[in-house]
Amino acid sequence: MDPTDNPLSPLEQALHAARARVLADLIAGQVAEADVVSLVEDSVVQRRWWVEQWPEGAGFVAGLVAQDVQDALLERYGRWPLCPVCATGDPHALEVEPELGPDPHWVCHQAGVKVSPVGSLASATGGNPPS
Repeated sequence: MDPTDNPLSPLEQALHAARARVLADLIAGQVAEADVVSLVEDSVVQRRWWVEQWPEGAGFVAGLVAQDVQDALLERYGRWPLCPVCATGDPHALEVEPELGPDPHWVCHQAGVKVSPVGSLASATGGNPPS
């Protein structure tokens, strides 16, 4: 079967893009272990239902998946992603803004700056994470 015969729906495109963006940030933070990737998959399943109920929210899925994974990681492992901007003080996590909106970014509220778009943390941490 030719893949162009069955293009992805806008819903599936949004979910795949959200998954890819959050996975990229997990890789940048060197926390993309199998159990953590499972948290991403769990969120995508839950958000699929959410966006099926509210199709206009497809553009918000990446930020929501990032927040879901961040919350799940906090419960299991601790804060993520840690702020790469603040060199002094207690380590703190970045937050997703807007909480419900398009074009989500990781933001440091202590420094009052946008750090990077969701999916681009590697650029904020100096490129690819060290091996």
